[in-house]
Amino acid sequence: MSDNYLLLKLFVKSDFEFMKIFAKNPRASFDYTFLEKYEAGLVLTGMEVKSIKAGQASLRGAFITPHKENELFLTNATIPPYKFAGSVGDYDPTAPRKLLLHKKEILYLIGKVRTEGLTMVPISLYNRRGKIKLEFALARGKKKYDKREDLKKRTARREMERRMKNNF
Repeated sequence: MSDNYLLLKLFVKSDFEFMKIFAKNPRASFDYTFLEKYEAGLVLTGMEVKSIKAGQASLRGAFITPHKENELFLTNATIPPYKFAGSVGDYDPTAPRKLLLHKKEILYLIGKVRTEGLTMVPISLYNRRGKIKLEFALARGKKKYDKREDLKKRTARREMERRMKNNF
């Protein structure tokens, strides 16, 4: 085996890892303009991890809120109890879940939210190196005319692609 083969094998294993997306928030890109994207870990129980991996989680209507001075929580995301778990007891599917980020990142995000009136919107839940990660964005809400403009652009692009496909 050559050195190039070994380098290629290491490169492929570490960087192009299979990442399965468990849940998406499709409404987020329609309602918000993303300014910066971030990745954070989540504090979850074992049952919640199994439920997410089974594809039962939903980010519809979820948002990220600051608590105290240096903590961020995923609020209103629905993670139902794992269906094969025994008696769950007092479980709240929409309970706030703590995000795991560096302290500097948290302080920066909280500052942006408070001073510039931005919001933090979850985009997707996915698996990276065996851990459940949340991709979220620092975002600004779109006005109604911005949404209409985006729809016009999207339909024009689709129409162009359709015409190009029919010509060839």
